[in-house]
Amino acid sequence: MVRYTGPKNRIARRFGINIFGRLRNPLLHKPNPPGMHGARRRKKSDYGIQMEEKQKLRAVYGMLTHKQLLGYYKHAISKPGNPAHLLMQSLECRLDNVVYKLKLAATIFQSQQLVSHGHVRVDGKKVDIRSFRVKPGMEISLKEKTQNIASVKQSYESNRDVPEYLSFEEGKFKGTMLSLPDFDQIILPLPINVPLVCEFLAHTH
Repeated sequence: MVRYTGPKNRIARRFGINIFGRLRNPLLHKPNPPGMHGARRRKKSDYGIQMEEKQKLRAVYGMLTHKQLLGYYKHAISKPGNPAHLLMQSLECRLDNVVYKLKLAATIFQSQQLVSHGHVRVDGKKVDIRSFRVKPGMEISLKEKTQNIASVKQSYESNRDVPEYLSFEEGKFKGTMLSLPDFDQIILPLPINVPLVCEFLAHTH
């Protein structure tokens, strides 16, 4: 199972936002992008712009690999409907993302770790597959011991917004997917041009 272990702060600085929601904001002390400060930036090509949008999307969902993202895109274009919307819907329904969006983890990376280490329950049963697709009506919860982890408690008690398609039960460390997410219900930490990502992926599959 692939897990990203690279420099997360460097990615946050590159996009100019605390993209992973880390408690220690990586932009406080080093607000500039990585590299030579003050250097002139070359104008990006269309390919470069598409690539950057893809990198942002990968980052938001916990540094998915290109292969993983391409798999979601192929699934999206195999179904009737808007490919960009269907791609985002599939990504939002990943178990690691739902755990994070329910505030059961402080960051998407902590969420991935909680799932992989067997701390997460789906309808009362352990599921340790990060890419597990959560469906409407499924209840997501944490093991009782996991609820006492300081960072988990801090995240759960934070004022971070929970998307409309999820129900959040105060004080119970659990929530339910009410419906498949509509595109306009998806909360992202920074703007991403998803149709451009689809254009990029269309040329690589």
